[in-house]
Amino acid sequence: MTTDDVPVPPEEPGRAPAAEGQPDVGEPTAELDEVRDRWRRSLADLDNLRKRHARELQRERSDERARTSAAWLPVVDNLELALQHAGSDQSAVLEGVRAVRDLAVDVLRGLGYPRYEETGVPFDPARHEVVGLVDDPGAEPNTVVRVQRPGYGEGDRQLRPAAVVVNKRQE
Repeated sequence: MTTDDVPVPPEEPGRAPAAEGQPDVGEPTAELDEVRDRWRRSLADLDNLRKRHARELQRERSDERARTSAAWLPVVDNLELALQHAGSDQSAVLEGVRAVRDLAVDVLRGLGYPRYEETGVPFDPARHEVVGLVDDPGAEPNTVVRVQRPGYGEGDRQLRPAAVVVNKRQE
């Protein structure tokens, strides 16, 4: 029998005959069904991962709010104590309010926002906000002479800059 004698199956319209040694790909095969199934499962896994990540992110935010709030509770407690003693010795109340302020500053430092209120340092627009200028011959030009309101934070983790009065440049 020669190659001319081998029967050839009739071709279906719109379908090219399979090359020699290649499987016929006209109808979906079990392998294609498996690939589609794996693709659908991967999409479902990705969707589940997104949902789980959103839940975890919300839980982390809630936990962080609770930790931050708990850090402020001693400040509130001490303020209440100061208010209870407001009718007694005024110097004790003043001392109590200073202690509460120091506690609040410590809470901010613990949260990563240390307080800064240095004078005599060069003006830095990233750390300082100018609220006034003075002409002080005893101070270096362009230096912080007075801090009106302290700043909190460092570098790009800054809650607010310090409000300062700066010595004018001497010409």
